[in-house]
Amino acid sequence: MELLERFARGDIGAFEALFREFQGSMYGWIVRIVRDRDVAEELTVEAFWHVYRAHARFDPDGNFAGWARRIATNLALNSVRDTRYRKLEVSIDAPVTIDAKGEDEKRLDVPEKHPNIEQHLVEETRKKMIRHAIEKLPEKQRAAVLLHKYQELDYGEISKILQCSESALKSLLFRAYETLRVELAPLVAQQGK
Repeated sequence: MELLERFARGDIGAFEALFREFQGSMYGWIVRIVRDRDVAEELTVEAFWHVYRAHARFDPDGNFAGWARRIATNLALNSVRDTRYRKLEVSIDAPVTIDAKGEDEKRLDVPEKHPNIEQHLVEETRKKMIRHAIEKLPEKQRAAVLLHKYQELDYGEISKILQCSESALKSLLFRAYETLRVELAPLVAQQGK
């Protein structure tokens, strides 16, 4: 708590401590949105620059990670929307967060338990179809799905990050999941056989 109070007062040492603690997860989140590691590195630095500049608006009793993630999400969505950065395909299997040492902490893929090569190939095809379907979603829907299903955040946290009401978020997720349901219907039909 003292660290957050010092940060809110503009203490550069407190900011540096928060930067060290949260830079990996911030980078991991941004790379999921922009799908380009180099751009995500730049945006991570820019996001923390914005975080520091906004220190006076931070409530020390609040959730620093959520507050900083909102700032990062806005920057990332703006970069995608403005098409200032090229879009490269990044796998859903890419790390969600990267720790301070640059190592993967959590992955979005399903643990592999394939007794034979045929089942392995079927599973890889299924993953590619799901990744492709999610990547085709509009950026705000894609961000909402990733936050909801893969980051497992609740509606309140997601609506703050995406700066929309919970009812608007539910509508956004409904449209996204409906699109995915239609897109992935052949996959479901194959599994039913």
